[in-house]
Formats: sequence, C-alpha cells, structure tokens
Amino acid sequence: MEFQQRGLGVRRRVRAVAGVVSGGLLAVSLATVSGCSTETVADERPGGTARESAVTALHRAADVLVGSGSSRVRTTMETATGGTRVSIRGSGAYDFEKRLGRLRLLLPRDAMGAAEHAPITELLASGALFMRNRGAGIPRDKWVRVDTTDIPDGNLVTGGATDPLTAAELLRGVRKASLVGEEGLDGDLVRHYRGITDIGRAARVASEGARGSLVAAARGFDENTVTFDAYLDGLGRLREVRHRFTVSSRADGQEVTAGPDAAGRRGAVGVASTTELYDFGAPAVVELPKPTDIYTGKVGSPQK
Repeated sequence: MEFQQRGLGVRRRVRAVAGVVSGGLLAVSLATVSGCSTETVADERPGGTARESAVTALHRAADVLVGSGSSRVRTTMETATGGTRVSIRGSGAYDFEKRLGRLRLLLPRDAMGAAEHAPITELLASGALFMRNRGAGIPRDKWVRVDTTDIPDGNLVTGGATDPLTAAELLRGVRKASLVGEEGLDGDLVRHYRGITDIGRAARVASEGARGSLVAAARGFDENTVTFDAYLDGLGRLREVRHRFTVSSRADGQEVTAGPDAAGRRGAVGVASTTELYDFGAPAVVELPKPTDIYTGKVGSPQK
C-alpha cells in the first residue's frame, strides 16, 4: 500500500479567480486572467473500521463531521488560464453541528484589478453567505447577504471558498471511488480516496441544511459529475477534500456550467476547490449579522 508523508509546510497550492457578476454576487470571474472502481478496504490498524468500502466511507463523511462538533478550516481555490495561476486562500473555523462558519479570504491582485484588495470576511450559514469588506462602494461596517439557493452554482465556487460541510455533503453523491493509499497529513495517518461524485445525486440525499444549495448547483451546472480527492483519518473524519469543477460564463458572467463537456467550450476554465479541516474541537464562534447591519443597496463590481 502506498504511503506518503506530507508535513505542515508542504500543502497543496490550489487557487481560483474571483469577481462579481452583473447581478452583484461575488462569483468566479473567467475574464480576470487570460474511471475509478469501487474498492473495499480493510483497516488493519487497531480500532479501525474493518471492510468498509471506499464509497461507504465517503458517503458517511458529512455525518461524521457533524458528530465531530467543530474544527479549524483552510480553504484554497485555484484556476489557471493562459499560463497564469490565480488563487484565493481562506482560513477560519466551522461549527458542523450548527452549520455555521467564519472565513477570512485573501484575494490576489489579479482577481480584483491592479490595486490590492483588503481581506474579505465571510460568514457561512445554511442557505446563506454573508460578506463584509466587500468593496464596490459598500460601507465597511455593512454585510452583503447572498441567498446560496439562488446562485446557479449553489455557492460551490462563487464565494471564493466552498462551504466545508457542503464540500463533505457533495461526497454523498459518490458513485465510484478507489483507495489510492495511506499518507501522513499534519502528523496523522489518513486514507487517500479518489473518485467521481454526482451533484444531482448528492442533492437528493443531502441533509436539509445543504439540500437547497446543492439543488441549485445541480440545476446550474450542465454536467453534474465532479472528480475529487478526499482524505479521511482513522475516525472517518474528512481532513481534506479537493473538488475539480469546470466553469464557464457568458460575457455578463451569469451562466455557470461544469463538467467534462464544458472543458471544450469557449470560456470554460477548470477550478479546483480544496478544503482542509484540522484541530477538531476548536471553538467556532459565529454570530450572524443583525438585519440593520446588512446592506440593502445596489452591489456593484469591486473592479469598478
């Protein structure tokens, strides 16, 4: 069985581009820069789960996270076009029981134009995304609220980071997966799985809190299949997952499509979204904005 060691200082560099659609939602901007088989696995370690298939372990990942309470989070999105790579990186914490999270996103210069953009704070909730320091004329003390069930991609990539629990919920749609091997991740032994998940299937079996966003994504993406790499520890907790989406956009930025067929269409770009979970049990204090703190005016593009 393959074993690889990855330390704290050796992390995948996964990146993405962010912008704003004309409707005012933070979204992936494509104009900013020019078969596996199901495998049954036996855990040979003491206390491990014996003879659990790869698909079964991945289907359970979201439920295991909810039972784990909370953790710290690192997120990264990456895209490359015309030989240029652009990334959005985030860090924060997430409460899986309450389905609430807080992230601080660092945007690259290329994603927002020539000038540096201050970090954006995002609050993640069931069916909603709140952003502060959004720019584009929005007061710094105000939040922008986005209904994630009304975004074509269900906010899988639009906000610059995939909601950590939604990333795990996507694995409920796995049809085929295989065990790549065991690796060391942040000092722990994890199992590396690779496979294909189906957004529509995940939406049908998702928990209530994730269903609306995944249903929107299933409608918005032309092709519902998404390839992934996932890493589970000995307790079945998802420690890292990387989904590879293919997105495209009209000139107005409002159409989002995905899947293998989209790669050949004009304007289609691959986006890799990675979510890393660690320090389980760390407090995740998230207080949602009051109605008076939410900006209700017109939201423009931060590039203008």
